[in-house]
Amino acid sequence: MGECALALENLFNAKEKELAAVLAENEQLRANLLRAISHDLRTPLTAISGNASNLISNASSFDEQTKLSIYNDIYNDSMWLINLVENLLSITRFEEGRMNLNFTAELIDEVVAEAIKHVHMRQGGQKITVVHKDEFLLAKMDTRLIIQVIINILDNAIKYTPKDSMITITTEKQKDKAIISIADNGAGIPDELKERVFDMFYIGANKLADSRRSIGLGLALCKSIISVHGGEIFVKDNVPSGAIFTFTLPIGEIKINE
Repeated sequence: MGECALALENLFNAKEKELAAVLAENEQLRANLLRAISHDLRTPLTAISGNASNLISNASSFDEQTKLSIYNDIYNDSMWLINLVENLLSITRFEEGRMNLNFTAELIDEVVAEAIKHVHMRQGGQKITVVHKDEFLLAKMDTRLIIQVIINILDNAIKYTPKDSMITITTEKQKDKAIISIADNGAGIPDELKERVFDMFYIGANKLADSRRSIGLGLALCKSIISVHGGEIFVKDNVPSGAIFTFTLPIGEIKINE
């Protein structure tokens, strides 16, 4: 009886240690998240308030081109903050199991077009082209989340490539999967770092990136979203230079009630 009680006590202690380790890891994750947010939000918020104050005080002395440039800066910083908040909300919902998914069969070309609308004004001069290899390609998805995935990957491509770069979105059907690839012709990603780009808070050492826009949540969220869709996401080299981010979705079908 004593040995049985000792075994149960050891099992209980092991479970307690395991739970304590999980709680500590979650607390560390939250601490890292708060620290990253506090650091990364300060600069764009300061820029927005500074530009707005400048317009209020000196608008009459600025020519139209200068005003337009300031308006554009305010818009870009605001849109980046909105996208960050969307990513934070989604990650929080995933962690807490509160992400309500609404799967429907959607046309890939329409979803891609909608995502591009949200990044067009933030382009740094890069040209985005779209190639649909299959017409009327349907995929089963939560539309809002897949749009967020495409926006995050495009934002990443824009952030890490020169202003004259080409970004190409390609969609096609392979058996029972819809394949969406986003390729750029930038510097690319070293082999040893390809897996890490999907880690939360990972920041690539690329001087082209705006340091205040590297909180490292976008691609981690993409991986979580694609996983709950039953798909895969990965990155490989673009030839001769650059990177290709690819994710898969299950093919969708429209059911007709007879």
